[in-house]
Parts: sequence; structure tokens; C-alpha cells
Amino acid sequence: MCGAVTAMIEGGRVEGALGGRQGRRLFAYLVSRRLYTSSRAELVDAVWADEPPAAVESALSALVSKLRSALGSGWIEGRSELRVVLPDDAWVDVESASAALHRAESATVREDWTDAWIASRIAQHIAVRPFVRGDSTPWIEERRRELEGTYLRALELAAQASLGIGGGELDTAERTARSLVRFAPFRESGYRYLMRALELRDNRAEALQIYDQLRQLLRNELGISPSPTTEDLYRRLLG
Repeated sequence: MCGAVTAMIEGGRVEGALGGRQGRRLFAYLVSRRLYTSSRAELVDAVWADEPPAAVESALSALVSKLRSALGSGWIEGRSELRVVLPDDAWVDVESASAALHRAESATVREDWTDAWIASRIAQHIAVRPFVRGDSTPWIEERRRELEGTYLRALELAAQASLGIGGGELDTAERTARSLVRFAPFRESGYRYLMRALELRDNRAEALQIYDQLRQLLRNELGISPSPTTEDLYRRLLG
């Protein structure tokens, strides 16, 4: 569901049989809520939002019928309330991104930088793609914002893990921190990771320039100063 919606069963692609954009919406919604049942009213809102067709019940039944046909028997449970049932070994990209982020958080607490690096990079490479690309409804936009949050946190953890590993991974730390600054310019952690990466590569003057870039941004846009944590790093670099 990150990027274009795709579905594969036993090596065969089936998303083309889901029923167009509305069928893909229905499929994505059910998969994203696969641990719960969804009422027909919830499904109508998920598929059509504020513009349901006149014969909405018939339209929904037709989409559900196409979905059952595309997936095969036993994948969609219920009538008045529906739930998609996936095999135990099913792989869903957004779920994998969330699980990888959790592993990266846990490894960071343990200062297991190798595991943190691997898990955060998995989350990063999945979450960089927009949720259900090319479509937009209120629930899709909400999931998209959640996925963007996963991506930014994965960048933070990847930068921190790269700094912890050191050596050749300082290049990764710098690139990742610059990406974080670019995508979230008001998120101070990106500037701090970038300052630390530059310091460790003996580029202290450039690290101080990064601090000044942040200071001017916050002053001009918000009328505030960097946080005490960032200020402490700046003073250490000066020292």
C-alpha cells in the first residue's frame, strides 16, 4: 500500500481485478484494518467519502463481490460487517514498516547500533513512498500522515545508529541527517545529528554553520531560539 496498491497471491498479481480506484480503496481500507470488522456504513465512507452514488448499497455490494472474486473464497468474512482474512505468512508493507520502526526503537535503547541501523533503514525505505499513491480521501490522508511520521522517525534512528557505528557510516549519518533537515526543517534533531556527523568528520566550522542556519530559521519564522539540547551541542562545538 506504500506507493501504488498491489496485491499478489501465490505469485500472481490480482489488483487489476479489484474494481478500479474504488475497489483499490476498499481493499486498502480492509487490509489496513484487517484486525477489525468494518460496517457497511464505514466502508461507504471509506470508498466514497462525501459523494456516495445514489444506489450506494448496490454499488458497495458490487465492489465487495469483485473483491471476493479477485481474492478467492475465504479471504473476506461477513456480510453486514466485513473483515479481510490474510494468511499467517502474509506481508503488508505498512505493517512491516511499523514493526521495523519498533525494532529500531528497542535496539536504540539497548545501544545495539547494528540492529538499529538495519531496522530503521527497512522502515525508512518502505515509508518513503506515499500511502496509496495517486488517491486521496480523509482516511487515506490520515494514514499518509502516520506513514510520514514513521519515515521521519526512521531517519532519526538511522542517523543516530550511523553515528553510533561510526567509521564509514558517518557518510550515511550525514546524508540521512540532511534528508531529515530537508523534509522536516523545523525538527531540530536533524540539525543536531548533522552537526555531530560533521564534527566527527573534522568539519567543526561547517557544523557551526548548520547551527546558525537553524538559529536564523527559528528566529525568522517563529521568533524563538533553538532548544537547550541544541544549544548545549553548539557550546560544546565552540569549546
